[in-house]
Amino acid sequence: MLGLMQDRPLLISSLIDYAAAFHGDAEIVSRLPEGHVRRSSWREVGEVSKQVANALAEWGVEAGDRVATLAWNSDRHLALYFGVSGSGAVMHTVNPRLFREQIVYIINHAEDRILFFDITFAALVAELAPELTTVTTYVAMTDREHMPEVPGVPEGVLLCWDDVIGRQSTHYDWPEFDERSASSLCYTSGTTGNPKGVLYSHRSTMLHTLMAAARDANDVHSGSVILLVVPMFHANAWGTPYTAAMVGAKLVLPGPHLDGESVYQLMKAEGVNQSQGVPTVWMMLFSYLDEHPEIDPHELGLRIAGTGGAALPLSMIERFDRDFGAQAMQGWGMTETSPLCVIGRLLPKHEGLSQSEKNQIMLKQGRGICGVELKIVDDDGNRLPWDGKAFGEVWLRGPWIASGYYRGEGGEKLDAEGFFPTGDVATIDPDGYLQLVDRAKDVIKSGGEWVSSIDLENAALGHPAIAEAAVIGVPHPKWQERPLLVAVLRTGQTATREDILEYLAGEVAKWWLPDDVVFVDELPHTATGKILKLELRKRYRDHELPGVSS
Repeated sequence: MLGLMQDRPLLISSLIDYAAAFHGDAEIVSRLPEGHVRRSSWREVGEVSKQVANALAEWGVEAGDRVATLAWNSDRHLALYFGVSGSGAVMHTVNPRLFREQIVYIINHAEDRILFFDITFAALVAELAPELTTVTTYVAMTDREHMPEVPGVPEGVLLCWDDVIGRQSTHYDWPEFDERSASSLCYTSGTTGNPKGVLYSHRSTMLHTLMAAARDANDVHSGSVILLVVPMFHANAWGTPYTAAMVGAKLVLPGPHLDGESVYQLMKAEGVNQSQGVPTVWMMLFSYLDEHPEIDPHELGLRIAGTGGAALPLSMIERFDRDFGAQAMQGWGMTETSPLCVIGRLLPKHEGLSQSEKNQIMLKQGRGICGVELKIVDDDGNRLPWDGKAFGEVWLRGPWIASGYYRGEGGEKLDAEGFFPTGDVATIDPDGYLQLVDRAKDVIKSGGEWVSSIDLENAALGHPAIAEAAVIGVPHPKWQERPLLVAVLRTGQTATREDILEYLAGEVAKWWLPDDVVFVDELPHTATGKILKLELRKRYRDHELPGVSS
């Protein structure tokens, strides 16, 4: 027997219609690439999204066609999120931090028809255009006054946003179609081989949105003022553009201006009470505040500092609590998981714990949110217990978890139960808190035991002289592998190998201590800001550890 409920499709267009109708005056504040701050609203974004849809129709874009963006976080990019997907086309956010060859590959692989780009990427587009085989129209996301020259783009196909979008009607009837239709396309960072496409659906995005806003997830509501630092070209900005629309939250979009001073000024001017970004951005904010001790961060009124993309170090948790009166809260997921899977929130039973004990729980990536099923398995695929001790590869199942990659790249991914492999190694404790041990390819195998590079890195970041740290395994004739710590010192700070090892001796097990410490000016990073350990392993594969004869 079926229920007697109306069968309405879950479509992204419903989010922007709701935001415009019920939260029309809620602000969208953008610091544009042109340099100035523009104030918009959900009502205006709704109108522009319909102008985008009308422009796409004028260009002959049909349902399922891919439309690409090379753009920062702004109200224009936000309008594209809803206008492209709402029309039935597929929104393809291209990560400009990828290597040039990778960008060419993914735009051609996606067969994008239209490319919208911010003026900061004009030179990049000029380089790319001669090799883009399917793009027929290029739209610079700016006004006529700031229109760039893009010599690589054929004459007649370079258009100005204000000219082509601004003249469109703000009336558009969103089409209805199967909620399982593709809505957006994001590619992985491609640290090994070519990037792979993850194709989201309207249904998956809507379900992810509903759960992401929940109190026990990101706790987003109409009173939220969110500084969205995580790029809109990275895993749909963790789904926040959709979640903010669903509840009418105020969005503060920093564009390309991610330095500590710019971030602080926006937080102060706009009354930001929630933020989302990778730890690297918060380190830049901390550096700016260190240079200006007269600033009291408590005055900002920040409530939640959301982080992801890299493990949250204890020092960051402590600083947000001490200096801002804010809770640093991490989540974990992947492009393949939309991306939200687990959120690091405390349970009521933790209220009586000391702050130090709470912090140790907050170092874990978090508990699964409803809709995501988790399991950890050993090398033979056997499920492991949730005892906080056994660790194995994390597999996931749920309505916003990928079933495979675009165009079948990488072959069949799901196991017999329909779970997707993450490549991450973790423990899960009896309360359901998942704690990453390592990437399967990064874990250090020493004398039959595993050493967590993540835990070692977090411990190293607690040293006041270390700004960034990476731990890799290097060959050892007796133990198979031993940890090597590669560190970047803070500006104006000094430290020796012995200083760091002495500090770590009080933080980790003795047999986990790195055999050596190497100081460098900078670490290599992937396009999404993660440390590129593959490159580090290449650099130091012949590194001679102290006390080991060659």
